[in-house]
Amino acid sequence: MEMEKESRQLQFVIKKIKDIRLQKSMSQLELSLKSNLSQSFLASVEKGKKQPSVLTLLRIANALDVSPKNFFSEAQDKSKEEKKDIIINLVRSL
Repeated sequence: MEMEKESRQLQFVIKKIKDIRLQKSMSQLELSLKSNLSQSFLASVEKGKKQPSVLTLLRIANALDVSPKNFFSEAQDKSKEEKKDIIINLVRSL
């Protein structure tokens, strides 16, 4: 059950990365150049084939000019403690 929850959370983060990239009209190539990550790696992340590390999430957030917390906005309506648990569980799943 916990693995399923973590998987859903990870899928949400991946979707948010792609959604923000598209909202900013940025191609994967542009994101690749700005984040210093390969385009093929970013494509694999967006397809859910690879899991981004915390460092990778920070690089992507910086390249998109957003706070990393934007990737976790699913937790906006949750208490501070619940948000902390979501992030901890996601990091543990990496």
